[in-house]
Amino acid sequence: MQTVQFQDLGLMRYQTAWDYQTAVHRRLVENKLNNRDLPPKSYPQEHQLLFVEHPPVYTLGKSGSMENLLLSEAELAERGIEFFPINRGGDITFHGPGQIVGYPILDLECFFTDVHRYVRNIEEVIIRTIAEYGIEGFRIKDYTGVWTLDDGRWTLDSRPANIQYPMSKVQSPPPNVQRKICAIGVHLSRWTTLHGWAFNVNTPLEYFDHIVPCGIADEDKTVTSLAQLLGHEVDMGEVKEKLKCHFGEVFECEVVG
Repeated sequence: MQTVQFQDLGLMRYQTAWDYQTAVHRRLVENKLNNRDLPPKSYPQEHQLLFVEHPPVYTLGKSGSMENLLLSEAELAERGIEFFPINRGGDITFHGPGQIVGYPILDLECFFTDVHRYVRNIEEVIIRTIAEYGIEGFRIKDYTGVWTLDDGRWTLDSRPANIQYPMSKVQSPPPNVQRKICAIGVHLSRWTTLHGWAFNVNTPLEYFDHIVPCGIADEDKTVTSLAQLLGHEVDMGEVKEKLKCHFGEVFECEVVG
């Protein structure tokens, strides 16, 4: 069983976190190269699981389109939102307060060498976590990430006043709208992972009005958060502990720290 070191980086600017995970990734790759004559799993590897919360930022994956960012450079600056084109898969997404961003930095040769299985595993971690709150998550073919249905369990009047949502997106939503609660975008180099997931817990959803989230413009697909579905804020520390537990279960590893 592999050991994965856990770190909660707290609130950190995107560039700082990107530099940090890149340095961690580099250490894992260098360790692989220094032990290239040994089979995987026969020497210790420094796998990491990083949690972080970013100030408002949009990131655009290498296969994404700038057309899916609906704000100009000046409008981004006016709203205090950063923007980064990056080397993960996927299109544009938002990171911000109330969101748990997970960066697993794993040498997959110590687990399994299957990118699709890796992404499915991340989805499974999120699906098991939200199930603990009575929310059914699922996958949609050709759309990476974790989705839920608008099944009427929450109403506008049930939400606390201190959470602000875009009114245009919560008034009379069409039935069976598929709502994305977690976006996933990864990058691998020498079978070592970078980037990860963005799980909307107490995330202010109005930020998604200024992008085409993940490049998906379908009328029956939008975004949601755990808080929106439950009608109240959720304890972030509690969610993090559940994520760590399910990560260990799904990846069959020991998460320490």
